[in-house]
Amino acid sequence: MSMLKGKVAIVTGGSSGIGRATTCAFAAAGAKVALSSDLNLQGGAETVRMITDAGGDAFFIKCDVSKEEEVKDMVAETIKRYGRLDCAFNNAGMGVPESLIADQPSEHWDQIMQCHLYGVFYCMKYEIPHMIKSGGGSIVNTSSLAGLKGYPGLSSYCAAKWGINGLTMTGALEYAKQGIRVNSVCPGWIETPGVIHFAEMFPELAKKVIDGIPLGHGGKPEEVADTVVWLCSDSASYITGVNLAIDGGIKAS
Repeated sequence: MSMLKGKVAIVTGGSSGIGRATTCAFAAAGAKVALSSDLNLQGGAETVRMITDAGGDAFFIKCDVSKEEEVKDMVAETIKRYGRLDCAFNNAGMGVPESLIADQPSEHWDQIMQCHLYGVFYCMKYEIPHMIKSGGGSIVNTSSLAGLKGYPGLSSYCAAKWGINGLTMTGALEYAKQGIRVNSVCPGWIETPGVIHFAEMFPELAKKVIDGIPLGHGGKPEEVADTVVWLCSDSASYITGVNLAIDGGIKAS
């Protein structure tokens, strides 16, 4: 498959799970890929090895997306290495402990906002000018089913993801005439290493969640990855400003 041959992509949070699957999918589609992570440096190196062993072109850069200067440097390094930017999957995130609104420390709220919402904003801020120089591009932001519904105990996460969806739609309108499309994916129960670990720790709760999925099973990271690559390809050239649920039908139920 070469639907993105000659293109350059950035993936944040590319060390594992959805980020790793999407990085590999970009490379398999012919793109050169810059991937980043803040904490899982070994995982980032492993993702690069997986791609290069398969004949692809990728490199890893450490980046905390909650820090604007690090995001700026990540994008600059991508341009230095590959000379252009065509696609971006702004995917980096962090775990979210449950807390009722009245019990939530303000520091916790700030941390979630900085990583999820500010991180996507910083990425778009520095990606968009280079996409304009390249003649257009496609951005996909990782939101969540929690960006489409409310979830008790996850107020900060829901607020951040709803914010990402609003940022996505606004960016789509602001840059449509420059040839830049902006969409988000809103995954539900996707079987990433973190979700699998959660299910092993709380099997009854995991069963309850899965029983509530109309399709009757969880999703695979590769299913999200394939959707992201498709959104970045010419096959989705008329799609922008969409917050797409990848949830097995939960939103519709």
